[in-house]
Amino acid sequence: MQQERKFDSNTLIGFILIGLILIGFSTYNYYNKSEESEQINTSQTKQNSIQSEEENQTAKVQLQDSATVDSNNQAEQLYSFENEKLELKFTSLGGQLKEVKLKEFNAYSKEGKDHHKELFLIKGNSASFGYTFKTKEGKLVDTRNLYFSANQDSPNKITFTTRIADATINYVYTLKKDYSLDFEVQTSNLYKITNDNLITLNHHQKAFALEKGRSQENTYTEFNYSYENFAKDDYWQSKSFEEEEKIDWIAIKQQFFATVLEPKNKLVNTKGTPEVIKDENSEFIKDFSYTSEVAFQNDVKEEYTWYFVPLKRDLLKSYGKNFEDLIPFGWGIFGWLNIFFLWMYKTIGSAGIAAGWIIFLMTIIVKLITSPIMYKQHLQSAMMRVLKPELEELNEKNKNADALKKQQATMELYRKAGVNPMAGCLPALLQMPIFISLYRFFPNVFDLRGKSFLWADDLTAYDSITTLPFNIPFYGDHVSLFTIMYCAVLLIYTRMTASNMQQPTQEGMPDMRVMMYIMPLMFIFILNSLASGLSWYYFVSNAINIIIILFIKNFLIDEKKIHQKMQANKAKPKKKGKWQARMQEMMEKAQEQQKLQQQGKK
Repeated sequence: MQQERKFDSNTLIGFILIGLILIGFSTYNYYNKSEESEQINTSQTKQNSIQSEEENQTAKVQLQDSATVDSNNQAEQLYSFENEKLELKFTSLGGQLKEVKLKEFNAYSKEGKDHHKELFLIKGNSASFGYTFKTKEGKLVDTRNLYFSANQDSPNKITFTTRIADATINYVYTLKKDYSLDFEVQTSNLYKITNDNLITLNHHQKAFALEKGRSQENTYTEFNYSYENFAKDDYWQSKSFEEEEKIDWIAIKQQFFATVLEPKNKLVNTKGTPEVIKDENSEFIKDFSYTSEVAFQNDVKEEYTWYFVPLKRDLLKSYGKNFEDLIPFGWGIFGWLNIFFLWMYKTIGSAGIAAGWIIFLMTIIVKLITSPIMYKQHLQSAMMRVLKPELEELNEKNKNADALKKQQATMELYRKAGVNPMAGCLPALLQMPIFISLYRFFPNVFDLRGKSFLWADDLTAYDSITTLPFNIPFYGDHVSLFTIMYCAVLLIYTRMTASNMQQPTQEGMPDMRVMMYIMPLMFIFILNSLASGLSWYYFVSNAINIIIILFIKNFLIDEKKIHQKMQANKAKPKKKGKWQARMQEMMEKAQEQQKLQQQGKK
């Protein structure tokens, strides 16, 4: 009999040492790069300040040289409008939005460790919007540098006007009842001061850090846009893009809020650049800018709608413009599963249950649905355990045979006993979409935002029981207890299920059981900075898995009966299935080819 391989402690020690070396090397690089980046950032800051001063001076010169404005030399004037949802401020400098505040919601405060700060999408000089074009003399005009006079037409409507020589530019803003703002651009006699038939739309906006967990918020802060009449959409997190398709709407999307611009005439030749702001102490998380070309004959007449919206799926869907795609639930089956999970969360939550316990009940429901899959998986594992002595005897009998003959003999034993070795893997694969879908569900469900549970102050962000005085690369500067709890039960679950895995019978093949024990360690690093709701779900899910396994082993599976059934199966004549027939055919062909090669060598 071939001796059973024991757990190779040297392999585990090797993996741990490699991990420690990688962590040490990463830490060394991290602090070296930090010092270099500080020096680079300092020099870049100086250079940018010099450049911005030069640009401001150039803009003033261009304004004096090329633009005659009615309200020349006047101070900047602010105008306020509000409805039940939004509080807006406009400025006479550029006739543009100066401030956008969402009245119903608050931003996360590091000091208070909760959501109580006023929530702004635009504030101060964080954003600018306007047009650029060249005069007949070749001078560049940027409307963001021009002063406009204002005329408040009604409590929710304001018109900004500026003159450049013989031309007039009007901006008309109309605040609606919800999260939207209509915006019209009208020019008069523009053809008298420019020979071009194109002007360039320019939008620049810095995204405020609004949530707990900067790294996670950064992941979900990006450009989104729709094209082909709202049929398709795309997103860009960190790379510049050039879109040749006509764009239906473009959004600066954050984790739970978005600034969306929808033109009546689609955006053409749009170019955008998102830049990550690396300063961890900055109030901004990313810097967005994009441009688009606007064609005209004699004068410009463009209509837009701004949306300053929370990413609530029902609200976004009500607009009928595929805004719901702004929520990154994933494509295909992952998106469908997350929509189902959202329905389940809202249905259970309608009873007034706390968010953490809703997740607990959701986990139980999902486990009840998938329990037949788990039963099938453990039944196949039990059949493999029962068959193990015969497999060892077969391997001993064929120890001098070639690998192909061994494989054929093993497959024949499986066929006679009625065992499918792949059947134990398939149930696990069927559960993988759920595991992956939830990875996107918990950080992106608005209903969970700011909801506390036990020691977690926000289930869409990481939980922390202590803050470290230093930052560990790939881990962070805090300790997530939900993550530790999950990894602990995952280790117990692994210990219970590792015996079901067949050890490799061929020399040089890795023992996958070692990798199973390393997975809990990996998840400590992966989940530490992710949504605490996700770690809580995974913890409950694996705890239930352990209970289900114990119940299946002690009450549902009788290995003696399984052995009797397998012996009975051997006595019955069996038809080869298509998969088995193909496998045998492939093996026979490989065997023939091997013989031919050996004859050729002789």
